[in-house]
Amino acid sequence: MAGLAVAWRRSAIGRLVKQATHIELMHRSMGFAALGFVTLMPLLVVVAAATPWEHRPGFAQWVVDGMGLDSAGSHSVRSLFAAPRNVLSATSAWSLASLAYFGLTFVASVETGYRKIWDLPSGPWHRDWRRAVWLTVLTGYLFCESQSAALMGSGLLRGGVRIALTFLLGVVFFAWGQHFLVGGRVRVRTALPGAVFTMLGLAGLRIFSHLFFAPMIVSNAGTYGPVGTVLTVVTWLVGVGFVVFGGALLGRHVRDGRMLRRGAEIPRPQRPGDWYEEPVETAPGVLWRSDGSGGAID
Repeated sequence: MAGLAVAWRRSAIGRLVKQATHIELMHRSMGFAALGFVTLMPLLVVVAAATPWEHRPGFAQWVVDGMGLDSAGSHSVRSLFAAPRNVLSATSAWSLASLAYFGLTFVASVETGYRKIWDLPSGPWHRDWRRAVWLTVLTGYLFCESQSAALMGSGLLRGGVRIALTFLLGVVFFAWGQHFLVGGRVRVRTALPGAVFTMLGLAGLRIFSHLFFAPMIVSNAGTYGPVGTVLTVVTWLVGVGFVVFGGALLGRHVRDGRMLRRGAEIPRPQRPGDWYEEPVETAPGVLWRSDGSGGAID
């Protein structure tokens, strides 16, 4: 039995499960969903309302595209949001300040997840500008993605081009996003496999959502009203968070496997320097290692 336990810890799946437990993958996914809902929803709604275009996609259109909803599910989601002309008139300076605060908190949770995945210490105290830039780029990417259907139109060829462009831009964003949020301590080339895994996971999540969440939204809307629709959307956002962090974790796993095949040693967790905060010391022998050595989380 001891030999089987050691073989499991050193296997690829065993190491991956251990890493996911270490970073609290499900807990971070639920935090991603909660903060993303209170941040991305009003942010995209306000941005969409401020555009001069006739077709103003916002959070609702992004959810519809991401979940692959049919007409009935799309109607349930869009009915949750006010008309764009009513949004700007109801937006105050206090609501914009609250939105900025929650937005930076959301990005901070994403940054913390990336740092735990790559064994990096906390960033400097003056790193909020990076979070603001990352949130701005994310908002622009999601807005362009939701607008692409109206701009490029329908059809097999145009739909294929739209999917290819969305996938490519998504890979670029998630590879750059990991590099940028952690202060350049992870190279874009190193983060690239995780970005590809993230976009593949989002594509798989869309297929799963079309098969399961789309009919669930319609049934929940009829049974529980708007609350049922909100619960289904938040559940889908939990899946999005799981894919975002899980994709980066798979990218780290690919990097570690490549180093092990070359006979190199996996880098140990980096120590903070300059203005970086001191991490909380852990008890000896509880650090997880990607090569299976050490760790009390079995």
